[in-house]
Amino acid sequence: MFRYTKRTLILEIVTVLATVVLLSPFWILIVGAFKTGDQILTTSSFAPPTHPTLSNFTTLLGASASQNGNVWQGLLSSAVITAGSIIALVVLGSLTAYVLTRSTRAWSNRAYYLFLGAIVLPTQLGTLPLYIGARHLDLVGNPWGMIVVYTGFLLPLSVFLYAGFYRRLPRDYEEAASIDGASRFRVFARVVFPLMAPATGSVAILAGLIVWNDFFTALIFLNGSPWQTLPVVMYNYVGALVSQWNLVFAVVIISMVPILVFYVFTQKRFIQAYAGGLKG
Repeated sequence: MFRYTKRTLILEIVTVLATVVLLSPFWILIVGAFKTGDQILTTSSFAPPTHPTLSNFTTLLGASASQNGNVWQGLLSSAVITAGSIIALVVLGSLTAYVLTRSTRAWSNRAYYLFLGAIVLPTQLGTLPLYIGARHLDLVGNPWGMIVVYTGFLLPLSVFLYAGFYRRLPRDYEEAASIDGASRFRVFARVVFPLMAPATGSVAILAGLIVWNDFFTALIFLNGSPWQTLPVVMYNYVGALVSQWNLVFAVVIISMVPILVFYVFTQKRFIQAYAGGLKG
């Protein structure tokens, strides 16, 4: 029987205090985004705005393209690159992991360990040769080149996640479909892949978070182009706005909202993946 003791009370108090401390930066960010320029400089960072205003957001979203970049264009660029990278990682990662886990040849294990090794290697090590190669292929300064780059960077992680699920999936489903006359690809597309919904959700969320928030790669490959992603546009605004923290906080919130909405709609699959479930 559960007993409410002093130790339980202390743990609850510590948990509440830790939550307040961890959430306080978000509170400062939110209240600051709705303050005017005068209020944010003269009032406490924790104090809510006396007269909340949306002018900061309308100023940023209504601004035309300038030397700091355009927020709408940044949102579009980030959305296209993130969506394209997720699709490529799901398709290539699921197929590659399926072949590696179902193949009985010796090379499959060696290839799998190569993918594992690639996970721990810093991606920055290959930035210079990759940039030179991408420039020769006209993949610099456009979203398609970024999709190729991110797919190459994150494919080992995608293969690793899918392979773990394939190894836990009984082969009875595949054998039954093969006996009914289904081809190998049809077995994968109609039987195996639908059971990988938790793994697909994990790949989509992790890849989406990494690609959407990435700054370094986008700065190198998209610098000076009209396809700058939102983190790069936000960086340009932060450097240009100097002390206009109300606008800085507003552009940070704008960059956070899309990925938070995406997570809300896919968190079920993500939780299922950590729980080890196979069925959606």
